[in-house]
Amino acid sequence: MFDAKNMMAASDPRHGRYLTASAMFRGRMSTKEVDEQMLNVQNKNSSYFVEWIPNNMKCSVCDIPPKGLKMSATFIGNNTAIQEMFKRVSEQFTAMFRRKAFLHWYTGEGMDEME
Repeated sequence: MFDAKNMMAASDPRHGRYLTASAMFRGRMSTKEVDEQMLNVQNKNSSYFVEWIPNNMKCSVCDIPPKGLKMSATFIGNNTAIQEMFKRVSEQFTAMFRRKAFLHWYTGEGMDEME
């Protein structure tokens, strides 16, 4: 779950630290086993979690599997590595704004250039 290939944003979570995370499991599995495994994962990856937020990992289990699968997992993490993506978007915006690219769509509708 913590692998960069599994992320939906173009940022590598190894370049940041997790503030909080949530894992949701669906299918027939033991809640105790899920909690133990998630604690193992968190201990193994402790350098990727901030230490100043206690209990920053949440797990939940729904015993009804998704259609067509025996089990599945969804992971949502709040990682500081997202700043890489924001910086990249900001740089691209600045370059386009300097060239006034696409600005005519907004000024044509009555907006001021600095809005």
